Amino acid sequence: MHDLKKIKDEFLTKLKGKVNLSEINQIKSDLFGKNGLISSQFKKIGIIEVSKRKKFASDLNFLKDELQSLINLKIKELENIEINEKLEKEKIDITLPERPFVRGRIHPVSQTIDEISSIFSEIGFSVEEGPDVENEYNNFTALNTPDNHPARDMHDTFYLDEKKQKLLRTHTSPVQIRTMLKDKPPFKIIAPGRTYRSDSDQTHSPMFHQVEGLHIDTNINMGHLKGCLSYFIKEFFEVKKIKMRFRPSHFPFTEPSAEVDIGYEIKDGKIIIGEGDKWLEILGCGMVHPNVLRNVKVDPAKYQGYAFGIGIDRLAMLKYGINDLRAFFDCDYRWLNHFGFDPLDVPSNYRGLSR
Repeated sequence: MHDLKKIKDEFLTKLKGKVNLSEINQIKSDLFGKNGLISSQFKKIGIIEVSKRKKFASDLNFLKDELQSLINLKIKELENIEINEKLEKEKIDITLPERPFVRGRIHPVSQTIDEISSIFSEIGFSVEEGPDVENEYNNFTALNTPDNHPARDMHDTFYLDEKKQKLLRTHTSPVQIRTMLKDKPPFKIIAPGRTYRSDSDQTHSPMFHQVEGLHIDTNINMGHLKGCLSYFIKEFFEVKKIKMRFRPSHFPFTEPSAEVDIGYEIKDGKIIIGEGDKWLEILGCGMVHPNVLRNVKVDPAKYQGYAFGIGIDRLAMLKYGINDLRAFFDCDYRWLNHFGFDPLDVPSNYRGLSR
Protein backbone atom coordinates (compact mmCIF):
# COMPACT_ATOMS: atom_id res chain seq x y z
CA MET A 1 0.00 0.00 0.00
CA HIS A 2 2.88 2.29 0.86
CA ASP A 3 4.27 1.75 -2.67
CA LEU A 4 0.96 2.77 -4.27
CA LYS A 5 0.76 6.00 -2.23
CA LYS A 6 4.37 6.83 -3.11
CA ILE A 7 3.72 6.25 -6.83
CA LYS A 8 0.58 8.41 -6.72
CA ASP A 9 2.23 11.33 -4.90
CA GLU A 10 5.30 11.26 -7.14
CA PHE A 11 3.41 11.31 -10.42
CA LEU A 12 0.69 13.74 -9.31
CA THR A 13 3.48 16.20 -8.56
CA LYS A 14 4.95 15.64 -12.03
CA LEU A 15 1.58 16.05 -13.77
CA LYS A 16 0.79 19.29 -11.91
CA GLY A 17 4.14 20.72 -12.91
CA LYS A 18 5.11 22.31 -16.21
CA VAL A 19 5.50 19.51 -18.71
CA ASN A 20 5.34 19.20 -22.49
CA LEU A 21 3.83 16.47 -24.66
CA SER A 22 7.11 14.61 -24.93
CA GLU A 23 7.49 14.52 -21.11
CA ILE A 24 3.86 13.41 -20.69
CA ASN A 25 4.45 10.50 -23.04
CA GLN A 26 7.54 9.56 -21.02
CA ILE A 27 5.49 9.62 -17.80
CA LYS A 28 2.91 7.40 -19.47
CA SER A 29 5.62 4.96 -20.46
CA ASP A 30 7.14 5.00 -16.94
CA LEU A 31 3.78 4.06 -15.45
CA PHE A 32 2.14 1.76 -17.99
CA GLY A 33 4.97 0.47 -20.16
CA LYS A 34 5.98 -3.18 -20.13
CA ASN A 35 8.30 -2.56 -17.16
CA GLY A 36 6.42 0.49 -15.82
CA LEU A 37 5.65 1.02 -12.14
CA ILE A 38 1.94 0.25 -12.42
CA SER A 39 2.62 -2.79 -14.60
CA SER A 40 5.14 -4.01 -12.00
CA GLN A 41 2.59 -3.65 -9.19
CA PHE A 42 0.15 -5.86 -11.07
CA LYS A 43 2.84 -8.57 -11.20
CA LYS A 44 3.05 -8.52 -7.37
CA ILE A 45 -0.62 -9.43 -6.85
CA GLY A 46 0.14 -13.14 -6.94
CA ILE A 47 2.62 -12.95 -3.98
CA ILE A 48 0.49 -10.80 -1.68
CA GLU A 49 -1.30 -12.43 1.23
CA VAL A 50 -4.73 -13.70 0.23
CA SER A 51 -6.47 -11.59 2.87
CA LYS A 52 -4.89 -8.37 1.48
CA ARG A 53 -4.89 -9.30 -2.18
CA LYS A 54 -8.45 -8.14 -3.03
CA LYS A 55 -8.03 -4.69 -1.49
CA PHE A 56 -4.61 -4.23 -3.07
CA ALA A 57 -5.95 -5.13 -6.52
CA SER A 58 -8.90 -2.76 -6.06
CA ASP A 59 -6.65 0.13 -4.94
CA LEU A 60 -4.22 -0.57 -7.79
CA ASN A 61 -6.98 -0.50 -10.42
CA PHE A 62 -8.35 2.73 -8.95
CA LEU A 63 -4.88 4.33 -9.07
CA LYS A 64 -4.36 3.11 -12.64
CA ASP A 65 -7.66 4.64 -13.81
CA GLU A 66 -7.00 7.89 -11.94
CA LEU A 67 -3.53 8.36 -13.41
CA GLN A 68 -4.64 7.42 -16.92
CA SER A 69 -7.49 9.93 -16.72
CA LEU A 70 -5.15 12.69 -15.48
CA ILE A 71 -2.62 11.92 -18.21
CA ASN A 72 -5.30 12.02 -20.95
CA LEU A 73 -6.64 15.34 -19.66
CA LYS A 74 -3.13 16.77 -19.55
CA ILE A 75 -2.42 15.59 -23.11
CA LYS A 76 -5.65 17.18 -24.36
CA GLU A 77 -4.85 20.41 -22.53
CA LEU A 78 -1.36 20.57 -24.03
CA GLU A 79 -2.65 19.77 -27.53
CA ASN A 80 -5.20 22.61 -27.28
CA ILE A 81 -2.49 25.01 -26.13
CA GLU A 82 -0.27 23.94 -29.03
CA ILE A 83 -3.10 24.39 -31.56
CA ASN A 84 -4.01 27.84 -30.19
CA GLU A 85 -0.38 28.96 -30.30
CA LYS A 86 -0.09 27.73 -33.88
CA LEU A 87 -3.30 29.48 -34.90
CA GLU A 88 -2.11 32.68 -33.26
CA LYS A 89 1.19 32.57 -35.14
CA GLU A 90 -0.41 31.61 -38.47
CA LYS A 91 -3.51 33.77 -38.18
CA ILE A 92 -4.68 35.20 -41.50
CA ASP A 93 -7.07 38.12 -41.72
CA ILE A 94 -9.33 36.96 -44.56
CA THR A 95 -10.77 40.48 -44.88
CA LEU A 96 -7.41 41.73 -46.14
CA PRO A 97 -6.39 41.47 -49.81
CA GLU A 98 -4.02 38.76 -50.94
CA ARG A 99 -0.35 39.52 -50.45
CA PRO A 100 1.34 40.32 -52.72
CA PHE A 101 -1.69 42.26 -53.88
CA VAL A 102 -3.17 40.93 -57.10
CA ARG A 103 -6.18 42.65 -58.61
CA GLY A 104 -9.10 40.35 -59.47
CA ARG A 105 -10.01 39.71 -63.09
CA ILE A 106 -13.36 39.65 -64.87
CA HIS A 107 -14.15 36.30 -66.50
CA PRO A 108 -14.26 36.44 -70.34
CA VAL A 109 -17.89 35.21 -70.32
CA SER A 110 -18.95 38.04 -67.99
CA GLN A 111 -17.07 40.53 -70.15
CA THR A 112 -18.67 39.15 -73.32
CA ILE A 113 -22.16 39.40 -71.82
CA ASP A 114 -21.46 43.03 -70.93
CA GLU A 115 -20.18 43.68 -74.46
CA ILE A 116 -23.28 42.11 -76.03
CA SER A 117 -25.61 44.03 -73.71
CA SER A 118 -23.81 47.28 -74.50
CA ILE A 119 -24.13 46.77 -78.26
CA PHE A 120 -27.82 45.87 -78.25
CA SER A 121 -28.70 48.63 -75.80
CA GLU A 122 -27.43 51.12 -78.40
CA ILE A 123 -30.23 50.02 -80.75
CA GLY A 124 -33.04 49.93 -78.22
CA PHE A 125 -32.94 46.41 -76.75
CA SER A 126 -33.52 45.92 -73.03
CA VAL A 127 -32.20 43.00 -70.97
CA GLU A 128 -34.59 40.42 -69.49
CA GLU A 129 -33.78 37.47 -67.22
CA GLY A 130 -35.52 34.28 -66.14
CA PRO A 131 -34.98 31.21 -63.91
CA ASP A 132 -32.56 28.41 -64.77
CA VAL A 133 -35.13 25.84 -63.61
CA GLU A 134 -38.02 26.02 -66.07
CA ASN A 135 -41.29 24.26 -66.70
CA GLU A 136 -41.85 22.11 -69.77
CA TYR A 137 -44.46 24.50 -71.22
CA ASN A 138 -42.22 27.57 -71.36
CA ASN A 139 -39.17 25.62 -72.55
CA PHE A 140 -40.88 23.53 -75.25
CA THR A 141 -44.65 23.66 -75.78
CA ALA A 142 -45.06 27.44 -75.90
CA LEU A 143 -42.14 27.55 -78.36
CA ASN A 144 -44.01 25.27 -80.79
CA THR A 145 -41.80 22.25 -80.06
CA PRO A 146 -43.71 19.01 -80.83
CA ASP A 147 -43.92 16.20 -78.25
CA ASN A 148 -41.78 13.95 -80.46
CA HIS A 149 -39.08 16.53 -81.16
CA PRO A 150 -35.49 15.24 -80.53
CA ALA A 151 -34.73 18.24 -78.30
CA ARG A 152 -37.07 16.79 -75.68
CA ASP A 153 -35.11 13.54 -75.47
CA MET A 154 -33.49 12.63 -72.17
CA HIS A 155 -30.03 12.55 -73.79
CA ASP A 156 -30.30 16.28 -74.51
CA THR A 157 -32.40 17.69 -71.67
CA PHE A 158 -31.78 17.53 -67.91
CA TYR A 159 -35.21 16.70 -66.44
CA LEU A 160 -35.72 17.19 -62.72
CA ASP A 161 -38.77 14.99 -62.15
CA GLU A 162 -40.18 11.73 -63.47
CA LYS A 163 -43.13 13.46 -65.17
CA LYS A 164 -40.72 15.68 -67.11
CA GLN A 165 -42.50 18.84 -66.00
CA LYS A 166 -39.45 20.53 -64.44
CA LEU A 167 -36.11 20.85 -66.21
CA LEU A 168 -32.94 22.87 -66.56
CA ARG A 169 -33.65 25.22 -69.46
CA THR A 170 -32.03 24.16 -72.73
CA HIS A 171 -31.99 27.73 -74.09
CA THR A 172 -32.93 31.19 -72.86
CA SER A 173 -35.95 31.36 -75.19
CA PRO A 174 -38.32 30.71 -72.23
CA VAL A 175 -37.46 34.25 -71.10
CA GLN A 176 -39.12 35.48 -74.31
CA ILE A 177 -42.26 33.53 -73.42
CA ARG A 178 -42.31 34.92 -69.87
CA THR A 179 -41.77 38.46 -71.15
CA MET A 180 -44.56 38.26 -73.73
CA LEU A 181 -46.98 36.68 -71.25
CA LYS A 182 -46.55 39.44 -68.69
CA ASP A 183 -46.52 42.45 -71.06
CA LYS A 184 -48.02 43.66 -74.32
CA PRO A 185 -46.20 44.27 -77.63
CA PRO A 186 -44.02 45.80 -78.91
CA PHE A 187 -41.10 43.80 -77.46
CA LYS A 188 -37.43 44.42 -78.04
CA ILE A 189 -35.32 42.38 -75.65
CA ILE A 190 -32.24 40.25 -75.25
CA ALA A 191 -32.04 37.44 -72.68
CA PRO A 192 -28.50 36.36 -71.73
CA GLY A 193 -27.96 33.54 -69.25
CA ARG A 194 -26.91 30.01 -68.41
CA THR A 195 -28.36 27.05 -70.30
CA TYR A 196 -27.96 23.28 -69.89
CA ARG A 197 -27.70 20.31 -72.22
CA SER A 198 -26.29 16.80 -71.84
CA ASP A 199 -23.18 17.29 -73.95
CA SER A 200 -19.47 17.66 -73.20
CA ASP A 201 -16.35 17.91 -75.37
CA GLN A 202 -13.83 20.52 -76.56
CA THR A 203 -16.58 22.73 -78.03
CA HIS A 204 -19.56 21.69 -75.87
CA SER A 205 -20.26 21.92 -72.15
CA PRO A 206 -23.21 20.63 -70.06
CA MET A 207 -23.62 24.20 -68.80
CA PHE A 208 -23.00 27.06 -71.20
CA HIS A 209 -24.21 30.58 -71.95
CA GLN A 210 -26.57 31.89 -74.59
CA VAL A 211 -28.20 35.16 -75.49
CA GLU A 212 -31.61 35.17 -77.12
CA GLY A 213 -32.91 38.22 -78.98
CA LEU A 214 -36.54 39.09 -79.71
CA HIS A 215 -38.13 41.99 -81.58
CA ILE A 216 -41.93 41.98 -81.99
CA ASP A 217 -43.77 44.91 -83.58
CA THR A 218 -45.89 45.77 -86.59
CA ASN A 219 -44.32 45.44 -90.05
CA ILE A 220 -41.13 43.64 -88.91
CA ASN A 221 -39.41 41.56 -91.60
CA MET A 222 -36.21 39.65 -92.40
CA GLY A 223 -34.56 42.86 -93.55
CA HIS A 224 -34.75 44.21 -90.01
CA LEU A 225 -33.24 40.97 -88.71
CA LYS A 226 -30.35 41.13 -91.18
CA GLY A 227 -29.65 44.77 -90.35
CA CYS A 228 -29.69 44.07 -86.61
CA LEU A 229 -27.30 41.12 -86.86
CA SER A 230 -24.97 42.89 -89.28
CA TYR A 231 -24.68 45.81 -86.84
CA PHE A 232 -24.07 43.49 -83.91
CA ILE A 233 -21.37 41.39 -85.60
CA LYS A 234 -19.45 44.46 -86.83
CA GLU A 235 -19.56 46.06 -83.39
CA PHE A 236 -18.71 42.91 -81.45
CA PHE A 237 -15.73 41.90 -83.58
CA GLU A 238 -14.82 45.57 -84.06
CA VAL A 239 -14.54 45.39 -87.84
CA LYS A 240 -15.84 47.81 -90.46
CA LYS A 241 -16.85 45.20 -93.01
CA ILE A 242 -18.42 41.82 -92.55
CA LYS A 243 -19.28 39.13 -95.08
CA MET A 244 -22.46 37.43 -93.93
CA ARG A 245 -24.82 34.85 -95.41
CA PHE A 246 -28.11 33.28 -94.35
CA ARG A 247 -28.55 29.52 -94.89
CA PRO A 248 -32.05 27.99 -94.72
CA SER A 249 -32.55 25.91 -91.58
CA HIS A 250 -35.32 24.73 -89.29
CA PHE A 251 -36.26 25.67 -85.72
CA PRO A 252 -39.72 24.89 -84.28
CA PHE A 253 -40.17 28.45 -83.00
CA THR A 254 -39.26 30.39 -86.17
CA GLU A 255 -40.50 30.30 -89.76
CA PRO A 256 -38.60 30.93 -91.97
CA SER A 257 -35.45 29.92 -90.08
CA ALA A 258 -31.81 30.46 -90.93
CA GLU A 259 -28.27 29.78 -89.80
CA VAL A 260 -25.96 32.76 -90.11
CA ASP A 261 -22.39 32.35 -91.37
CA ILE A 262 -19.70 35.01 -91.39
CA GLY A 263 -16.58 35.19 -93.52
CA TYR A 264 -13.12 34.71 -92.08
CA GLU A 265 -9.56 33.90 -93.03
CA ILE A 266 -6.53 32.46 -91.26
CA LYS A 267 -3.52 34.73 -90.79
CA ASP A 268 -0.45 33.67 -88.82
CA GLY A 269 -2.46 30.87 -87.26
CA LYS A 270 -5.23 33.20 -86.06
CA ILE A 271 -8.84 33.55 -87.19
CA ILE A 272 -9.49 36.98 -88.69
CA ILE A 273 -13.21 37.79 -88.74
CA GLY A 274 -14.61 39.93 -91.54
CA GLU A 275 -13.91 38.94 -95.08
CA GLY A 276 -12.29 35.82 -96.45
CA ASP A 277 -12.89 32.66 -98.42
CA LYS A 278 -13.96 30.57 -95.40
CA TRP A 279 -17.31 30.49 -93.64
CA LEU A 280 -18.03 30.17 -89.92
CA GLU A 281 -21.46 29.39 -88.47
CA ILE A 282 -22.17 31.84 -85.68
CA LEU A 283 -25.88 31.84 -84.75
CA GLY A 284 -29.41 30.73 -85.55
CA CYS A 285 -32.35 33.03 -86.24
CA GLY A 286 -35.66 33.50 -88.03
CA MET A 287 -39.08 35.10 -88.00
CA VAL A 288 -41.11 34.18 -84.91
CA HIS A 289 -43.56 31.37 -85.72
CA PRO A 290 -47.22 32.47 -85.63
CA ASN A 291 -47.99 29.59 -83.24
CA VAL A 292 -45.55 31.04 -80.70
CA LEU A 293 -47.32 34.40 -80.87
CA ARG A 294 -50.70 32.72 -80.43
CA ASN A 295 -49.41 30.84 -77.37
CA VAL A 296 -48.62 34.14 -75.66
CA LYS A 297 -51.88 35.82 -76.74
CA VAL A 298 -50.30 38.05 -79.40
CA ASP A 299 -52.22 38.42 -82.67
CA PRO A 300 -49.95 37.19 -85.52
CA ALA A 301 -52.14 38.99 -88.06
CA LYS A 302 -51.14 42.30 -86.46
CA TYR A 303 -47.68 41.65 -85.05
CA GLN A 304 -44.61 39.98 -86.52
CA GLY A 305 -41.07 39.72 -85.29
CA TYR A 306 -37.72 38.04 -85.40
CA ALA A 307 -35.68 36.06 -82.89
CA PHE A 308 -32.08 34.90 -82.75
CA GLY A 309 -29.90 32.79 -80.47
CA ILE A 310 -26.15 33.19 -79.99
CA GLY A 311 -23.67 31.07 -78.03
CA ILE A 312 -21.86 33.51 -75.74
CA ASP A 313 -19.00 31.16 -74.90
CA ARG A 314 -18.22 30.52 -78.56
CA LEU A 315 -18.26 34.24 -79.34
CA ALA A 316 -15.72 34.75 -76.57
CA MET A 317 -13.59 31.90 -77.94
CA LEU A 318 -13.60 33.45 -81.41
CA LYS A 319 -12.86 36.97 -80.31
CA TYR A 320 -10.21 36.23 -77.70
CA GLY A 321 -8.49 33.21 -79.24
CA ILE A 322 -9.59 30.60 -76.69
CA ASN A 323 -9.45 27.11 -78.21
CA ASP A 324 -11.11 24.95 -75.54
CA LEU A 325 -14.56 25.63 -74.11
CA ARG A 326 -13.86 23.53 -71.01
CA ALA A 327 -11.21 26.01 -69.86
CA PHE A 328 -14.00 28.50 -69.10
CA PHE A 329 -15.12 26.34 -66.17
CA ASP A 330 -11.82 24.89 -64.86
CA CYS A 331 -11.20 27.69 -62.34
CA ASP A 332 -7.54 27.96 -63.32
CA TYR A 333 -6.29 31.31 -62.00
CA ARG A 334 -3.41 31.35 -64.46
CA TRP A 335 -5.91 31.07 -67.32
CA LEU A 336 -8.11 33.79 -65.81
CA ASN A 337 -5.14 36.11 -65.29
CA HIS A 338 -4.24 35.64 -68.96
CA PHE A 339 -7.71 35.94 -70.53
CA GLY A 340 -9.49 37.95 -67.81
CA PHE A 341 -10.32 41.66 -67.92
CA ASP A 342 -9.65 44.64 -65.70
CA PRO A 343 -12.70 45.10 -63.43
CA LEU A 344 -12.69 48.83 -64.11
CA ASP A 345 -12.76 48.37 -67.89
CA VAL A 346 -16.52 48.45 -68.42
CA PRO A 347 -17.43 47.78 -72.10
CA SER A 348 -19.25 50.54 -73.97
CA ASN A 349 -19.55 51.51 -77.62
CA TYR A 350 -18.08 54.95 -77.15
CA ARG A 351 -15.12 53.78 -74.98
CA GLY A 352 -14.46 50.55 -76.80
CA LEU A 353 -15.66 47.06 -76.00
CA SER A 354 -12.50 45.14 -75.23
CA ARG A 355 -9.71 47.62 -74.55
